[in-house]
Amino acid sequence: MKIRSQLVIALGLLCATGGAALAQSYPTKPIRMMIGFPPGGGTDIIGRIVAQKLGEALGQQIIVDNRGGASGQLAAELLSRAAPDGYTIMMAHIAAVSILPSLVSKLPYDAQKDFAPVSLSAIGPNLLVVHPSVPVKTVKDLIALAKARPGQLQYASPGAGTVQHLAGELFKLQAKVDMLHVPYKGSGQSIVDLIAGHVHLDFDAVPPVINHVRQGKLRALAVTSAKRFSLLPDMPTVEESGVPGFDMSTWWGIVAPAAVSKDIINRLHTEMVKAIRQPDAKEKISGVGADIVGNTPEEFAAFIRTETEKYARIVKAANIKID
Repeated sequence: MKIRSQLVIALGLLCATGGAALAQSYPTKPIRMMIGFPPGGGTDIIGRIVAQKLGEALGQQIIVDNRGGASGQLAAELLSRAAPDGYTIMMAHIAAVSILPSLVSKLPYDAQKDFAPVSLSAIGPNLLVVHPSVPVKTVKDLIALAKARPGQLQYASPGAGTVQHLAGELFKLQAKVDMLHVPYKGSGQSIVDLIAGHVHLDFDAVPPVINHVRQGKLRALAVTSAKRFSLLPDMPTVEESGVPGFDMSTWWGIVAPAAVSKDIINRLHTEMVKAIRQPDAKEKISGVGADIVGNTPEEFAAFIRTETEKYARIVKAANIKID
């Protein structure tokens, strides 16, 4: 019995040191980062900044793989089936991880069980923007126009089930207006049509729209977060503008397949946090309208659960169905 116990202890120590050694040598080849939206949207912009800095920190190239479709669902499904070796990760977006579980009855993955959270990379409010031809300058103006033209105003989103879609539905619910949702396959496409005047408004993330606002191609009315945004301190919130309790933000974070070893998750977490907190990375991310976070895997997991519960309540209250 004594010999057997010693063997068990020795085996445990061997496994522990083996895992640590694996994490120290990892990565030995390029890493693929899945992004669930086409190029040009907020997830793509943030993802490429993080991919570059994380790759430099790890000493290996991180190859961005845009797999747009179904509000990030396609990329999330591919990640859930990927080998759990740390060489496939995803820049998770709020939609695929915390919103779709309440909207899609037969989601091809379990957002709570199939992914290992690494760290929340960044978070930022959305901007309520309109085409310059829309005769409004404030949220109150928009509400009045929508009530005068029920069902005629069209709001774009990067896809059904995205935070932009739910922001529009929550706005309709709380402002008591009727607007038509027009889903696209990503922010890149929806913003092109918004600038062209094919749709009237959008509740998009700051990164893909901020430059268009600065150039006068779009008019910003408000930020969707509960508090004003540091990058746009003079921009009121939707809540300040007459819609009590309105609070929606977009977030992005790294996740890996659930069975990836804890040592590799910890290595990814350590290097990612150091990478995004470098002055140039922080400047790039804040410059496109998001705040750096960099929390622990455990904190990110708890955050995902809280967000999932929040959006489940919104989906139920607005009676939103997409399948």
